[in-house]
Amino acid sequence: MRLFVAINFNDETRFRLAEIQRKIRSSAPRGRFPDPANFHLTLAFLGECDAKERHAAQNILSSMIFAPFELTFERIGRFERRGGDLWWAGIALTRDLKELQNALSRGLASVGFELDSRPFKPHVTLARQILEKITITAPQPFSETVRSIELMESTRIDSRLTYVPLFRAESR
Repeated sequence: MRLFVAINFNDETRFRLAEIQRKIRSSAPRGRFPDPANFHLTLAFLGECDAKERHAAQNILSSMIFAPFELTFERIGRFERRGGDLWWAGIALTRDLKELQNALSRGLASVGFELDSRPFKPHVTLARQILEKITITAPQPFSETVRSIELMESTRIDSRLTYVPLFRAESR
C-alpha cells in the first residue's frame, strides 16, 4: 500500500482551494486537476509499505503531541516542470507547523522510514502539467485550525485516485 501522512482540510478550505483551481482551469484548460476531495498538505511521504510498516507509522502518529494551530494559506505559485508546470497554494511555514513536521519526520526516521531530504515547502497541489504561461491573482490569505494529522493510503477506486484515511492522531 502507498502511504503518506497529511493534514486534511475542512469543507470551507476545500471550497476556497477549489475556487483558486477553477481560476487556473479557466486560464489553462489543458492539464491535470486533482479532485478537491483529495486536497491535503503532505507532511511525510512514506511510499510503498507493508502491514508492519503501516503499524510502525501508526505508532509514531499515536505518540505525536501537538496543540491545535493555525494553517494559513497565503500565496499561489508554480513549480516549473519540463512536462508542464505544477500550480500550488502556499502555506505559511509557522513555528508550530515546522515543529510538527520535524517531530514527525524524526519519529518516522527512527523506525526506519527513508524520507525526502529536501526542505519542507508546505503547499497544496492545485494543477499539474499546465503548459500555458498564465497569471493567477492570489486570494486574500485564509486560515484553518489544525486539530489532527492522518495516515493516508493512496489508491484507485473505480479508476479514480482516492486518498483513504487509515489512522488519525488528534491534537492534545
